[in-house]
Amino acid sequence: MTQTSPAAAPVQAPPARHRRVHRAWSVAAVTFVTIIGAAAFRSLPGLLIDPLHAEFGWSRGTIGAAVSLNLALYGLTAPFAAALMDRFGIRRVVAVALTVIALGSGLTVWMTAAWQLWLCWGLLVGLGTGSMALAFAATVTNRWFTERRGLVSGILTAASASGQLIFLPVLSWLAEHHGWRPAAVTVALAALAVVPLVWVLLRDHPADVGQKPYGAREFVPKPPPVTGAARRTVNVLSASVRSGTFWLLAGTFAICGASTNGLVQTHFVPAEHDHGMPVTTAASLLAVIGVFDVAGTIASGWFTDRFEPRRLLAVYYALRGISLVFLPMLLGPAVHPPMLFFIVFYGLDWVATVPPTLALCRERFGEDSAIVFGWVLASHQVGAALVAYLGGVVRDVFGSYDLVWYASGTLCAAAALMALVIRRAPAPAGLPA
Repeated sequence: MTQTSPAAAPVQAPPARHRRVHRAWSVAAVTFVTIIGAAAFRSLPGLLIDPLHAEFGWSRGTIGAAVSLNLALYGLTAPFAAALMDRFGIRRVVAVALTVIALGSGLTVWMTAAWQLWLCWGLLVGLGTGSMALAFAATVTNRWFTERRGLVSGILTAASASGQLIFLPVLSWLAEHHGWRPAAVTVALAALAVVPLVWVLLRDHPADVGQKPYGAREFVPKPPPVTGAARRTVNVLSASVRSGTFWLLAGTFAICGASTNGLVQTHFVPAEHDHGMPVTTAASLLAVIGVFDVAGTIASGWFTDRFEPRRLLAVYYALRGISLVFLPMLLGPAVHPPMLFFIVFYGLDWVATVPPTLALCRERFGEDSAIVFGWVLASHQVGAALVAYLGGVVRDVFGSYDLVWYASGTLCAAAALMALVIRRAPAPAGLPA
């Protein structure tokens, strides 16, 4: 009997295998696939505006208003979704969100009135995609990783862009050759296909599988469910708005949304068309931005693990501002090397701001960081919505987008300065930063 105890020592080998392939990485992989599935709808609205206008006679303003409702809910739902994940668990919230996306997209094939478009596209899909927004990635990263958080947040952020790259050509082909309804059904099926994967493989916390978070030295017990999700979300906002750091992060991220989704994604194609470039060519350039967006976001996550996040933000916004100021000189009827350089650079910088913004939220707001980031993301959407509208107004009034590019470049310079103002040391617990 005295010999059996030493002989049992090799049983410690399995934990070594777990350390080599930690369960956190499989959870991150499932999260990546899930966000890709939810991103299918983000590729759809721009493809269906003309078909819906042709079939139902709805104005583009009516259709655009439903999309605007979707964008608003996408931003405003995120902080509440993060709190719901703390209350009911990641797996349940994500499974319900995917089902709601599938329901909203699928029901559109039977709609006959504009209010049904608002209900399906605006309300249901807006709530579903908002629950699958970046707050989901932030929650997974916070719970499952103590090391490589920047890299993981970069990879998960890139999942949304990856989803659009995967689905955009498929949905475009379906809409062109078979009508808009098969494209809508494809989005619904993509969301439903991910639900079993989420339910079987996604886990709420490392303690559920008896593991420590990746990189942690000690076992972290699973915290009890946090009740009053809506109240907690509002309370976190109430406490956060007393923090200068919150306003700096929200302000910089609003400028991020304004200079990406609101400006380039919305107005780049018509601006190039104003200068004689075919719409299909301009749209292809915009798609190339999405390709480099993936690489840039992952690289930004790697940098965030190694460099000070606020300085990274300052560099990203400064370079983005310089590129926007020079863009009016690059617009023209043909694709030339300086324009290709802009496209590659802007793609790399597109959402590179997300990993360092997430890192600063974690540093300053601790356990509430996912909810705080949800509110910061809401400011991103508000900035995008404002510039998407104001850019069109400027074009109508002045006959050119030049003023929009210059103003956005100036805003990015302001964002770079705001990032540097953020204090480095975390605030004491319970006190505003």
